[in-house]
Amino acid sequence: MSDAGLLFDVVREAGELGLTLGRQKSLKHWTKPDGSHVTEGDLAINGLFEERIRAARPGDGWLSEETADDPRARMARERLWIIDPIDGTRAFLEGRKEWCVAAALAVNGRPVLAAVFAPHRDEFFTAAEGRGATFNGARLSMPDPVSLAGARIAGNSKALARLTHLGIAADPPGSLPLQLRLAHVAAGRLDGAVSIGRRHDWDLAAGELLVAEAGGRVSGATGEGYIYNRPEPWQQGLVAAGAKRHAALIDALNCQRSA
Repeated sequence: MSDAGLLFDVVREAGELGLTLGRQKSLKHWTKPDGSHVTEGDLAINGLFEERIRAARPGDGWLSEETADDPRARMARERLWIIDPIDGTRAFLEGRKEWCVAAALAVNGRPVLAAVFAPHRDEFFTAAEGRGATFNGARLSMPDPVSLAGARIAGNSKALARLTHLGIAADPPGSLPLQLRLAHVAAGRLDGAVSIGRRHDWDLAAGELLVAEAGGRVSGATGEGYIYNRPEPWQQGLVAAGAKRHAALIDALNCQRSA
């Protein structure tokens, strides 16, 4: 099976598994040392990815939120699978619909395949480098006006506070997990996404490729591009939008920062 076929099939299967597990009233859950939540569902979906993708591509690197990281082993590989079994674990735990399964394949530090699946709404986003991004099979193409006035921007409160004077329509933090915010930017449902602070690779890689292949741009908060498969699996900040709005967001964020 091709890499794309493997990835897309397993992401869809993982989402369906999540739906089934989410109906269990006695689902065990606990808090990690970093304060984030994890459930039996996260671990079961991670196990599915391990069984299906890691077993099929044993020579590749592996990075998942729910697998103990081995930087030396993964950095020795050109190809790296980046997995977020459930993005939006709190929503999953509370029985809400705003969660998704996300996965990407990166080669030499850059994503080349991606899938994000929101199973409650049967919304399946895919992207392949140089081949575009799709939503339920339909090609995505982002609008790209330059103005930020009235733009629907999702983000954390620290980043949004630097943009309110521009008349944006802020989408408050917590309404969507990061991968779904990026998918919605790629689909034109949001005009941009911003965040200040560290963001893990598994929260970004799939969504970055979706936005890029839909015609947009994703970077760190000061405009630097992402490189995956580094010793520390995180990036510094997030700005995602069409190319013109991306530039305007970068200018606005950093103008406020230096003021």
